[in-house]
Amino acid sequence: MNKFAAIAHVRFGLGLLPGQSPDSDPKAALKAQLQGPDPAQASGAFDSLPRGIDAVDTLRGDAMARKAALADGMPKGAFKPKARALYEADAAAQMGWAATTQYDFRERLVWFWTNHFTVSIYQNQTASLVGPMIREAIRPYVNGNFTDMVLAVERHPAMLRYLANENSVGPNSPAGLRSKRGLNENLGRECMELHTVGLKAGYTQTDVTNMAKILTGWSVAGTDGGGDNTGFKYRPFAHEPGPQTVMGNSYDGGEQAGIDALTYLSKYPTTYQLIATKLATHFIADTPPPHTVAQLAGILTETGGDLAAASAALLDLPEAWSPLTKLKTPQDFLISTVRAAPPPDGKPLNYPAIMTALGQPLWGAPLPNGWPDVAASWDGADAILSRINWAYTYAARFNAGDAGVEPPDIATASLGPLLRPATISAMAAAGSRREAVTMLLSAPEFQRR
Repeated sequence: MNKFAAIAHVRFGLGLLPGQSPDSDPKAALKAQLQGPDPAQASGAFDSLPRGIDAVDTLRGDAMARKAALADGMPKGAFKPKARALYEADAAAQMGWAATTQYDFRERLVWFWTNHFTVSIYQNQTASLVGPMIREAIRPYVNGNFTDMVLAVERHPAMLRYLANENSVGPNSPAGLRSKRGLNENLGRECMELHTVGLKAGYTQTDVTNMAKILTGWSVAGTDGGGDNTGFKYRPFAHEPGPQTVMGNSYDGGEQAGIDALTYLSKYPTTYQLIATKLATHFIADTPPPHTVAQLAGILTETGGDLAAASAALLDLPEAWSPLTKLKTPQDFLISTVRAAPPPDGKPLNYPAIMTALGQPLWGAPLPNGWPDVAASWDGADAILSRINWAYTYAARFNAGDAGVEPPDIATASLGPLLRPATISAMAAAGSRREAVTMLLSAPEFQRR
């Protein structure tokens, strides 16, 4: 394995799998992953998982069942919602795919965009909806146009519920006049500040309020029926009537106004600047060179938001093949560990529980701006200690004499020329296979990407 092949799988992918041959032309191999439909969906790996509308129906059924159970005297903490099982199944399937797929660059991009459009499982009963959102609104568009992804995400029940837009009612709409319910600006604000134009666009609070008015009526299917396969439903009686102006553009009322406004925001120059900065930060360095950001923003501008073109442009940057400096997040660390050293006993891992212990609950970022993507947020003493402790626990699976693979072989296969002599020596001097595997997983070169 040469240095560039190693960098390809560590920086851009999720780590080499046992027996996986490094690519002779790593750049071409990575670009090939940007072609075609989402590999996981195409393989049928997620066929048994529910659609968004199914998860919405399950949540509604849980609410009715909980109410009936409590009325019958069931203790409050005894009710077990079916929606929780949907989350667990989605988490196991999607993390399991990440741990085994050879399309790891494509999968990393899924992670990247999932974090960009953060929805937390801990707010507004969204746990069972996040997985469907990733499958329905992120995966199909990773190599498509950014505008299409924006529209799919902002209309998905996971985002609408997370940012409480299903409860946002136009003050002058029929529903608003009848119920006196008000406007919720969460989606209007976050779709501008975090998802598209960003603060550098110079928009005003009035723009945010008007954007929120435009998005009234964008809601979630209910007992009244209707809704598409994701669970989205437009409710005209909750929509604020009349034209609204956002960043100098006027939009007539109705569902189309939201589509038109989001389309404009998704193609705004500062949107491409924001996306380029985040891509460069994720793949190149915590503080990427300004010229790197400018090049990526230029590609996005020239192509009208072609995400495959932007991802491919990353690979053509000389700095993309520089020495690894990024610290892996807990999710990176966990999946790269399982890929480098699959559990020899074959026992499945509880990915959500492990990620919570490592400090990065799966799909559980505390704020809408998602998980941070810089080392300073993950390199605290307690955070590093939790990685080492988990590595030691996991490495116990390799202590048996029939584990099937030797620690030095794991090190060579996963890191190749990136493996330091100091790590090789430390592993050789280890008192057990468990200690040797722990030293590998704790080594600086394994912790970086």
